[in-house]
Amino acid sequence: MKIRLLLVDDHQVVRSGLRMLLGGESDVEIVGEAGTAKEALEAAGKLKPSIVLMDIGLPDMSGIDATSEIKRLYPEVAVVALTIHEDEEYFFKTLEAGANGYVPKRAAPEELLTAIRAAAAGEVYLYPSLAKLLVKDFLAQQRLSGEATGLDGLTDREQEVLKYLADGAANDEIAEILVISPKTVARHRENIMSKLNLHSRADLVRYAIRKGIIKP
Repeated sequence: MKIRLLLVDDHQVVRSGLRMLLGGESDVEIVGEAGTAKEALEAAGKLKPSIVLMDIGLPDMSGIDATSEIKRLYPEVAVVALTIHEDEEYFFKTLEAGANGYVPKRAAPEELLTAIRAAAAGEVYLYPSLAKLLVKDFLAQQRLSGEATGLDGLTDREQEVLKYLADGAANDEIAEILVISPKTVARHRENIMSKLNLHSRADLVRYAIRKGIIKP
């Protein structure tokens, strides 16, 4: 099945370049374009893309807020941020908004394709230089908290759910893999967040890497 891709950038020339770059890939189908956050939200609902390639600097709403809104309205849609911003503030806020990938515009085309395919597979892709920021942040938190190596009272099932959540899987996907209901997955997620005192997807990813459940 082809990856249905929605291109979101306020510059027509950038969208045209992305269409030329990605349109020739046999596993990618570009289903639409948007130049504003409003257009992106409308297109996400109408075109049902599997991936939204999201610019952070949109004229009417930040791409971060647009990502958060898309994940709220269409949780099955993955978002990959493609941006000029490489500082920690934008990076962490975008992850917290629910993005499955973060790629700078200076990246090689192969890196962007890798991110798109990883997101389509339900994984989280972080550009190497930015992944280092995440690891640095994890290590700093670990030194401050002096955490033990255990998994803080999580049950075996909660550990399974945590791994899939940290990998970027949606509740429905986890339910299908573990042969349980989406409501049960949601309940496990609430228990995990409560037990670990976590508040966002970025927190989950930090915790999972710090504990060796997933690797950056």
